[in-house]
Amino acid sequence: MSSLTFHEGRSIRRRVRSSASLCFVLALLSARAFADDAQQCAANAGTLLVGQVVSPPTFKHGMFRKGVELSHTHLTLKGEADGADYDVAIDNVFASGYQQDAAVVPPPLNSIAVGDRLELCGLPFQGGIHWVHTNCGDTPTSQDPNGWLKEIAADGTVGPSFEDSQQYCYLWPHN
Repeated sequence: MSSLTFHEGRSIRRRVRSSASLCFVLALLSARAFADDAQQCAANAGTLLVGQVVSPPTFKHGMFRKGVELSHTHLTLKGEADGADYDVAIDNVFASGYQQDAAVVPPPLNSIAVGDRLELCGLPFQGGIHWVHTNCGDTPTSQDPNGWLKEIAADGTVGPSFEDSQQYCYLWPHN
């Protein structure tokens, strides 16, 4: 009986060690993913910002270009590196669910909630960041980065960009 109890106790310790090891490995992979994304963002002429959503996405009307409204979604993100609040300006035309005549936050941007962690690559401005979207294949520059907006899952994995639709790229001339 005592050997059975010992064996069960050892199994539990192994599971705890395995869980701790798994968490450590996931943390390392997550840190590496962020480092890789930071390098990719820099190569795309952007600035990487990681943080937690502190205000929900809201719709803002915009100007029209070739009959298409260039509306935006705004939210506030608390930066993980510095704890500062950033206004995030997200171009709706690069979201896959954008509809020209709908004055709403388009999918998948409408799935972002307070408390979510996001990874943004874009162009900083005083108090915020924008240009967190594809640049439609143009050569990235400091004023025209090839950005993104990605959600970070609870396990630290980074999802695909929410701002990668190229349906409206015809609105801008290419390099």
